Amino acid sequence: MTPDVVPADSFMKRDASVAVIGAGDFIGAAIARRFAAGGYRVFAGRRNGEKLQPLVDEIEAAGGRCVGRTLDARDDKSVTAFLAEADAAAPLDLVIFNVGANVNFPILETTERVFRKVWEMACYSGFLTGREAARIMLSRGRGSIFFTGATASLRGGAGFAAFASAKFGLRALAQSLARELGPRNIHVAHLIIDSGVDTAWVRQMRAQRSGEVDPAPDALMAPASIAETYWQLHHQSRDAWTHELDLRPYGERW
Repeated sequence: MTPDVVPADSFMKRDASVAVIGAGDFIGAAIARRFAAGGYRVFAGRRNGEKLQPLVDEIEAAGGRCVGRTLDARDDKSVTAFLAEADAAAPLDLVIFNVGANVNFPILETTERVFRKVWEMACYSGFLTGREAARIMLSRGRGSIFFTGATASLRGGAGFAAFASAKFGLRALAQSLARELGPRNIHVAHLIIDSGVDTAWVRQMRAQRSGEVDPAPDALMAPASIAETYWQLHHQSRDAWTHELDLRPYGERW
């Protein structure tokens, strides 16, 4: 059975929680807003949990429910405790792994520490998240686990050996989990964000690289548009589940 899709402003309370691991200021925050607007109890986690307070205040002021927590996604106990808290508040319906770790280093400047840290953040922590989410969801025979990928999930670029290696690994993890957990009614999906996201940082980087102060219309993806895709994906009928999809604005050259 598929939950009914509700308008974003209805706030029909649901007896279910959504956990966002890597609830940053843009995609992660937009996902939290969208699912809170759909009536879910949202648990948002990031490395510096105090930075989540404005998001929590915003969601609660609008009538939603959101809990912000400091979370080290590379730490087994931290991930386990975070997801257990979310599930104790209301049955855990969806877990989203949205940790970034996008860095650019020429190969001769990529230290062992950099490579390992990027792998821990973008791949190993995805394994911890997926495993612990599966433990919880398999006990009741339903749920969704989504992983945020990137262009680097599909092809390595100059200077991105560490990041692409980690994202390749995350994609393989998602494929393995989908094949193992799908037949047990757990929807696993990998979403490839194949374009720049419309943030102040991305605009600044594009301006420095190409002198493009104002990007062309729809050249960048709005975080809210990405979040809407996560919402739609979670509400798919299980006879037509999507395992992987890529998102890009129509003007993106790919």
